[in-house]
Amino acid sequence: MSAEGPVGARAAGAGVGTGRESGRDPGRKPDSDPGREPDSDPGTTTGGAPLLAVERAVKRYPGGQLALDGVSLRIAAGGATGLVGESGSGKSTLARLVLGLLAPDAGTVRFAGHDPYRLRGRAARAVRARLQFVPQNPRGSLNPALRAGEAVALALRVHGTPRPERAERVAALFRQVGLEPELARRRPRELSGGQLQRVAIARALATGPDLVVCDEPTSALDRGAQARVVDLLTELRERTGLAYLFISHDLAVVRHLAEHVLVLRNGRVVEEGPAAALWDAPADPYTRALLAAATGRTAPAAPTAAPP
Repeated sequence: MSAEGPVGARAAGAGVGTGRESGRDPGRKPDSDPGREPDSDPGTTTGGAPLLAVERAVKRYPGGQLALDGVSLRIAAGGATGLVGESGSGKSTLARLVLGLLAPDAGTVRFAGHDPYRLRGRAARAVRARLQFVPQNPRGSLNPALRAGEAVALALRVHGTPRPERAERVAALFRQVGLEPELARRRPRELSGGQLQRVAIARALATGPDLVVCDEPTSALDRGAQARVVDLLTELRERTGLAYLFISHDLAVVRHLAEHVLVLRNGRVVEEGPAAALWDAPADPYTRALLAAATGRTAPAAPTAAPP
């Protein structure tokens, strides 16, 4: 695994299973699913705890490269946090920690109170059902030998959805992401980039997740397709109560989807705050440089407090 870069196909298929209430998500399985333990459901939170909590996470790669240096973030149920930085800043490494593909060398990662890296068996399947992933390059994460609908159906099959129910659920998921169900019969090479990304989103939604990690999901698309995918993600969040960790190098894209933004540079958070505040008056020069790259304009620095 490379030190930094898109999370990749492994995560795209890493977690699918049971979901949220039917009527809001066609991918839900009944609550009688034997893979769940109702008294210790790792997909819920209690006592107002955040859905996702990363506390002072540190990660080094072989050779001593420091990818993350004390990064913390919290996402509440239904919240949307943006993670912004240039290539090599540590964004995708943090995504791997959140998804349970890597363990931090120091610090903690908790999803619904559980460490996703340490879970095994039934508990792992329950968490993976609620912690999903949308990749940067859906063409690379979809098996070219499978039709688009088969890729989504596979996510359902892995977690026990009965065969007679799968076709109906796949059709419902395609409609939910704005695709005609007939497109389920096409192979990835027969779909556009925007359509492929919608298939990847449908696959992530198949289990009714609570949190979706979106790793540069619009960077491979043209501007028109980018806008439509961002609009879709916004609509899905409003309709289903999804939470997002939205990773991008583009502040302009993040601004439209996230409420809170963290700016990463060389594995450290150099600035964080409400998306509107960072957009209007970023405090750190690096954030201002990212904004200038995204928009072509120079943002005013945030006002500093007067000396005592």
